[in-house]
Amino acid sequence: MFTGIITDIGTIASVETRADTRVVVRTAFDPRTIDLGASIACSGVCLTVIDKGSDADGHWFAVDVSGETISRTAQGQWHAGRRLNLERAMKLGDELGGHIVTGHVDGIGTIASVVEEGGSKRIRITAGPEIAPFVAVKGSITLDGVSLTINEVEDASGSVTIGVNIIPHTGEVTTIGALAAGESINIEIDVLARYLERMRSFLPA
Repeated sequence: MFTGIITDIGTIASVETRADTRVVVRTAFDPRTIDLGASIACSGVCLTVIDKGSDADGHWFAVDVSGETISRTAQGQWHAGRRLNLERAMKLGDELGGHIVTGHVDGIGTIASVVEEGGSKRIRITAGPEIAPFVAVKGSITLDGVSLTINEVEDASGSVTIGVNIIPHTGEVTTIGALAAGESINIEIDVLARYLERMRSFLPA
C-alpha cells in the first residue's frame, strides 16, 4: 500500500531480459533500510525488490518486471536512463499525505497538453472509456505514482480527458514536471471509486 507521495526520483541503470525483465534502479534510498522482498512503487507500478547494493556510482535496487506488467504500463518506461518516481510501501502509523494507492495500473493515458497556468502547470491527459466511470472533479487520481487532485473531467465518444494542476514543488520532486504532449503515463484510479463502481453494478435495474 502506498500514498502517492514520491520520496525519490530513481533512474534505470540497466535492463536485462531473462525469463522476466530484470531492471536495476539507481536511488538515494539506503539499501541497508530495504528488505529483500519489499515493495517499491516505480512510477506507479508496485514491484518487489529482489536484489540491492551500493557501488562506486551509488545505491541501487533490482526488480523483475513481468511481460504482463510491461504490456500494461506506459510505453518506453522500461529502458536505461528512464527516470522513475519512487515510493516505498507505507508503514502502519505513517502520515497519509496523499490517498490510498495500490500500485496497480488501471490504464495508460496520453498527455494531450501542458499549459502554464499562474505559477502552476495545467496538464490534460486523455484516457480510454474504461477510466471514465472512476474520475470526478475534486476526486483523486494517481499519475505515474503521484497522488493528484482532478480539476477537470471532459467526456467524449470513446475517451475521457482529465485535467490536473501541478504546483512547482510537485514538478521539481517528481517526473511530472518534465512531461510533454504525446507522452504516455500510468493511471491508477482511486480505490474507493473502484469499489463504488463494483457495488453500483449490483444495484437492481
